Amino acid sequence: MVEKKEPAYFMYFPGNYRWSAAFINMIGSIAYGGAEIGELHKIGRLLQGKGPEDDAAWFDACVKVADGVRAYAQQWDKAGHRHAAAHAYLRACNYYQMGERFRTPKDRTGLEAYRKGVECFHRHVALTDLKIEIVEVPYEKGGLPGYFVHARNAKSARAPCVVFFDGLDVTKEIQFVRGVADLVKRGISCLVMDGLGTGEAIRFRGYTLRHDYEVAGSACVNWLEKRADVDPKRIGVVAISLGGYYAPRCAAMEPRFAACIAWGAQWDYHDTWKKRVAASFKTALSVPGHHIMWILGVDSLEAALAKLEPFRLDGVMQKMRCPFLLVHGADDEQIPLADAQKQFDACGSRDKTFRVFTAEEGGAQHCQRDYLTLVVAEMWNWFEEKLVRN
Repeated sequence: MVEKKEPAYFMYFPGNYRWSAAFINMIGSIAYGGAEIGELHKIGRLLQGKGPEDDAAWFDACVKVADGVRAYAQQWDKAGHRHAAAHAYLRACNYYQMGERFRTPKDRTGLEAYRKGVECFHRHVALTDLKIEIVEVPYEKGGLPGYFVHARNAKSARAPCVVFFDGLDVTKEIQFVRGVADLVKRGISCLVMDGLGTGEAIRFRGYTLRHDYEVAGSACVNWLEKRADVDPKRIGVVAISLGGYYAPRCAAMEPRFAACIAWGAQWDYHDTWKKRVAASFKTALSVPGHHIMWILGVDSLEAALAKLEPFRLDGVMQKMRCPFLLVHGADDEQIPLADAQKQFDACGSRDKTFRVFTAEEGGAQHCQRDYLTLVVAEMWNWFEEKLVRN
């Protein structure tokens, strides 16, 4: 009899990779105001005994808790207690969006919950001490939605800025509670974006994912260059998870980017999904398998794989010239360390750093969800070195 090997890391829902990964992501966001352990445990108790594919139960549990937190926020907001309300709106937003992200195809009920989350964040923007603008970056015949978070402790009128793109299933609001408040303390503004195939960009504007992601990167640089409070020579880019394809693609193809961080590696995304399809999605996945069809705007897995053909970084990484930091977990179950090494080796930048987080120190899981504050500190320190101190 072969003994089943247990994972060496904490799983809130044993045997359920996807739910556990999402839950640990929410736990990590506590450090940045995105969650509260008592509220998370309410979600956990509501999901006791539910099957790993019961995403309707996941949605209902997250939305129920989000509704309760939103009610507190509205109560405090009405009474003029803006600090308490701002924090509660931020947490409610996170729960709404983390609940909705597994719900595909997107129906009216899911989109209404998502919209509530965005509205909560917008109310947070109005009440928080941080200076945040709700912005639209011109793109094609419309625009991409984002938040411009102003630098604090800036050393000059024109501060450096980092464009922060999302990943396969992340949103600008979820990104915000992954350390943005700590980045702007370093005198660096942050443009947090819903890029192509994610967030509001796909849900409410119909912008599906495309391989030449530099079109979104260049649109952001064009917009930032027109601002009097941004130094156009010190614009960096970072993106998380599948963003390990987005950010390097932008930095390699758009020479105006002055520094790049890939928060989680990518190499051959077509091959990654070919293996996932062959395994009937019985593998480490952050979303249901059919999510890939929705973000690409196709109606079959065959069409999705065909559209993923050009999502490869070989031939792209070699063109990069700006400073580059690649961070990856040694035990990442979604993208193997071997792919990260290929990406780093191919990078054409002279100034390049490969930071592998181990199980011993923490941060060894996908995008360091098991030690968020450590990776955020190291990444933002690196941006400080490249964009502020240089």
